[in-house]
Amino acid sequence: MATSSDRAVLLVPHTRREGNIASAARATELLLEAGFTVRLLGDEELPYAGNYPALDELCRVEPDDHAAEGCELVLVLGGDGTFLRAAGFARAQDVPVLGINLGHIGFLAEWEEDSLETAIRRVIDREYSLNSRMTIDVTVHDHNNDLVGTGWALNEASLENLDRRGVLDAILEVDLRPVSSFGCDGVLISTPTGSTAYAFSAGGPILWPELDAILVVPNNAHALFTKPLVVSPSSKVAVESLITTTPADVVLDGFRHLEMPPGSRLEVVRGERPVRLVRLDDRPFTDRLVSKLHLPVNGWRGPVVKDDFSYADNVTQR
Repeated sequence: MATSSDRAVLLVPHTRREGNIASAARATELLLEAGFTVRLLGDEELPYAGNYPALDELCRVEPDDHAAEGCELVLVLGGDGTFLRAAGFARAQDVPVLGINLGHIGFLAEWEEDSLETAIRRVIDREYSLNSRMTIDVTVHDHNNDLVGTGWALNEASLENLDRRGVLDAILEVDLRPVSSFGCDGVLISTPTGSTAYAFSAGGPILWPELDAILVVPNNAHALFTKPLVVSPSSKVAVESLITTTPADVVLDGFRHLEMPPGSRLEVVRGERPVRLVRLDDRPFTDRLVSKLHLPVNGWRGPVVKDDFSYADNVTQR
């Protein structure tokens, strides 16, 4: 087993359930036994930590861009919301992030809670690979072309109407050319990673993460042409709001916000820096999709094997 005193991990647990804290404590014990340094995100008192000495004695770090500095990876114990927040700390230092799902669907997580110890031992033994996920960079200018704010997202930028008594009047643009104008509740601009999240719920297609593309999904739009668009990763997608329309908000990955006053312009391009994910196995995305969404696959026979003309027998019943 590989051990090294200079290997460090930033631990980011979801803290609302004692079971999550117990999992974080067990992961910490395994990493400390292997000679790792473990940092715990946040300086607030951790609920139930007094029951788990391994956690209570950890070094706490501020939740800023330096939190993962010098770390081998960021370890996330929780659901997709916890993962998305932790991805920012990993991206800031260009270190990979590993998610163990303690939530519901947990699409971004690599493995589930019952495989926690196996996952940690693979990290200890460096039995993992890395996979880069595309991000998007986001800019908002007001009607005077003054900069309102900038940001980035791993999943999506969600332009959302703040006045539910009316619609947001918007014009969609791709590659500096107008596509369509419509009234809507908002517009989702997503990465392939985010295509299984809010964009999917709004009627968008699922994109395989190996595909580099930008997905545009109008949300409850009132127009004849409001179908989702899949555009080139080198495209620039923009949404302008009319000066006479309602104020809006641009929500990045569900928790970072940029204001979008009437008459503003939202621009989205491929992100300059991806987020790197830790992969512990080589399962294809298809298997993950079926498992996470509990899709029915009963009756599948698989490809014909040419040697004996039998069918593949590796069907996994779910």
